[in-house]
Amino acid sequence: MAQRIRSMTEGSPTRLLFSFALPLMVGNVFQQLYTVVDTAVVGQVVGVGALASLGAADWLNWLVLSVVQGFAQGFAILMAQYFGAKDHRQLSRSIGASATLCAIAALVMLIASQLLTTPVLRLLNTPDDIIGGSVLYLRIIFGGIPVVAAYNLLASILRALGDSKTPLYAVVVATVVNIALDLLFVMGLKWGIAGAAIATVFSQAVSTVYCYINVRKISIIRLKKADFKPSRDMAATLLRLGSPVAMQNAIISVGGMAVQSVINRYGMLFIAGFTATNKLYGILEIAATSYGYAVTSYVGQNLGAGLKKRIRQGMRSAVLIALVTSLVIAAAMLLFGKLILGLFISGTPEEIEKSMAIAYHYLAIMSVTLPILYMLHIYRSALMGLGDTVIPMLSGFVELLFRVGIATLLPLLIGQEGIFYAETGAWTGAAVLLAIGYYVRQHKALPPNQKGGPHEA
Repeated sequence: MAQRIRSMTEGSPTRLLFSFALPLMVGNVFQQLYTVVDTAVVGQVVGVGALASLGAADWLNWLVLSVVQGFAQGFAILMAQYFGAKDHRQLSRSIGASATLCAIAALVMLIASQLLTTPVLRLLNTPDDIIGGSVLYLRIIFGGIPVVAAYNLLASILRALGDSKTPLYAVVVATVVNIALDLLFVMGLKWGIAGAAIATVFSQAVSTVYCYINVRKISIIRLKKADFKPSRDMAATLLRLGSPVAMQNAIISVGGMAVQSVINRYGMLFIAGFTATNKLYGILEIAATSYGYAVTSYVGQNLGAGLKKRIRQGMRSAVLIALVTSLVIAAAMLLFGKLILGLFISGTPEEIEKSMAIAYHYLAIMSVTLPILYMLHIYRSALMGLGDTVIPMLSGFVELLFRVGIATLLPLLIGQEGIFYAETGAWTGAAVLLAIGYYVRQHKALPPNQKGGPHEA
């Protein structure tokens, strides 16, 4: 198989960014497909109570898994810079060190998640009639943390080296496996929520194996045993890049959990409606995260090569592409949102009507403000590519303050309607900080490094 790695330091920035992001978008579509199938099968086969159980577990699930993902994403910044500088020995050293640090992070998160799942769900006011399902689902999902860590590291390596197609193929395979196992475990064997969780973990393992096979085929990666024992300087550099990203994800998740605790006070139907829309959140964000990965790799590689002017050109292209895409997705959600939401919601006619009204109202608000979310991803990813993960972390604090503040205070003024604005308010606050941070930071980008090593902005 021909290697799919590529340099993003030459050629049209618009073409490179879009061609890099497109396979990631398709992959994210498939990834969201099996999330949607999980939710639809559970909601239709097991019932609205089970759907609410999944919703109550969402933010805690994201908190734990996104910390592991954040480390891998941050570590990949250094890989992209070494690849752009054509320093393959240091690239291999950074990959070996990243593998060791990711394994340690996965072990810590595995133990902590199993110990804290039930206490945290109770702290979030999870109703007694759904908490059992939430705990069961999360214990199984968290058992797969080592698999998630391995997949995210391998996928990050591939993306850092310009390969966005292999992660796509991995997700396609995993999606097919997940859907088949959902039908078998939930509909066929009647394992309920546990069946959906087992199907998810198994499919993630399949995608991990696929990525590992392909990373092994990359000739410029030549790992030595000593590479897995990082030097103090290498470990410090990786943790300086990865820790703020992991912290940023954790902070965002804590804010989401605080909002969830407010939502939980409104009962099962309100939770179910919110859950249905939150399952579409990934679809709304599909292109944003894909463009984000593209921008991080593009900026990182070009910074490593010392091509400052080219970074600015790429950012202009990225902003334009992201704005157009967000408007197209928003229009599609406003037109067809109710049809999609109907896949998740079941129950009596009255239950369906109430849950659907809540779900579509929330979806419409998020769709109208979607361009803000896309700008957030573009500027956050550009800063990360420049080697700055501190401002993105601070943006996580801004999201936390806005999300919790709005969810807590606005309902006191306008009732439960106020909760619908917590998410979009958080996007707005973070996007403003990130945009200002990027334009200040990019003026400080270093000139070309004559020694060929990676740069920091």
